[in-house]
Amino acid sequence: MKLARWGTGGIVALLVAAAAAGVVWMKWRGPAVEVARAEDAPIVHAIVVSGRVQAPNRIEIGSVITGRVAQVRVTEGDVVEAGQPLIELDPQELRAGLEQARAAEATARTRIASVAELSLPQSADALAQSEAQLRFAEADYQRQRALRDKGFISDARLDDAERQVAVARSQVESARTQRRAQGSTGVAARDAVVRLREAAAARELAEAKLAQTVIRASVPGTVLVRSVEPGDIVTSAKRLLVIASRGETRLTAQIDERNLPYLREGSRAIASSDAFPGERFDAVLYYVSPGVDTSRGSVEGRFRVAAPPPYLRADMTVSIDIEVASKDRARVVPAAAVREAEGRATVQRLEDGRVATVPVTLGIRGGAKVEVLSGLEAGDTVLLTRGLADGARARVR
Repeated sequence: MKLARWGTGGIVALLVAAAAAGVVWMKWRGPAVEVARAEDAPIVHAIVVSGRVQAPNRIEIGSVITGRVAQVRVTEGDVVEAGQPLIELDPQELRAGLEQARAAEATARTRIASVAELSLPQSADALAQSEAQLRFAEADYQRQRALRDKGFISDARLDDAERQVAVARSQVESARTQRRAQGSTGVAARDAVVRLREAAAARELAEAKLAQTVIRASVPGTVLVRSVEPGDIVTSAKRLLVIASRGETRLTAQIDERNLPYLREGSRAIASSDAFPGERFDAVLYYVSPGVDTSRGSVEGRFRVAAPPPYLRADMTVSIDIEVASKDRARVVPAAAVREAEGRATVQRLEDGRVATVPVTLGIRGGAKVEVLSGLEAGDTVLLTRGLADGARARVR
């Protein structure tokens, strides 16, 4: 009944007045702002980069000799071990060459034996005979000289005896030369040894060529490409197989040069492939390139994967989170609360409904969070909303 005495106009005026008072009150309290609280929590500073699974070394297998393929023992996809036979060439011609080389070596060994067992004794006998002949010629010369002095023979007869002595002496020198040549350090012996070495080298070469008719895997790995069939004629210029070498899985990534101060060899990382984003695996940074790619402003980083998941493939795209710093307990605020200018960092704290700018010292940056080393206490309310002046009133949205 009292409202009725006010009438409709009075009620409207009352509502308008109440609304105006509410507006004035809200305006006095300040705008509604987004806030967060400083809290003690773990923080990890990680650099996120995109990379790829490093392709393994690809080994091209070929033949160093020309020949006809007799057998191919592997096909694409086969896993091979180092030293495993892969391809066999027809060995018939090279086997014949090896037998010929072995025969030549045997002949050279026989020559050495012949020098020691036959030529050397013969030269010794020849020397003994020539020395005996010289002694006989010298004795005959002395007899002829005595007869000439007594007048029994002419000077011409003595001259003949002297010539016989000279011939005998020449024969002795020749026999001595032959004896030295046939000795263990003589020319004939040295020539026989050289010929044996040549024959042995030829035999080893023939054996090596025969061994090359079996082409073996140089490293353990997987056969990727087979481009040879039995009956093919192969040369040293033809690629026969391609093998992907087996080894540890590695990742490679281009990292922004601004992150160089944080990169350390041995840093842990967590990686995941774009094809399997829900599955993550560990990696370790083991190499940071000493040079900077000027076109991209980045440095190359390489990572080892100790336990790679089975789905990883060469050149697969991966996302890598590199852990460069961490703390189990730190005072953290959202990164959106921090204002940085001219080398100074500040936050705006809400105190009794008013805004106050507080200088802070920052530590680890971990994604959407930042560590505050000084300037804030746990539980302090900081503004995420920007554009408010110091002393302005604000209220929590």
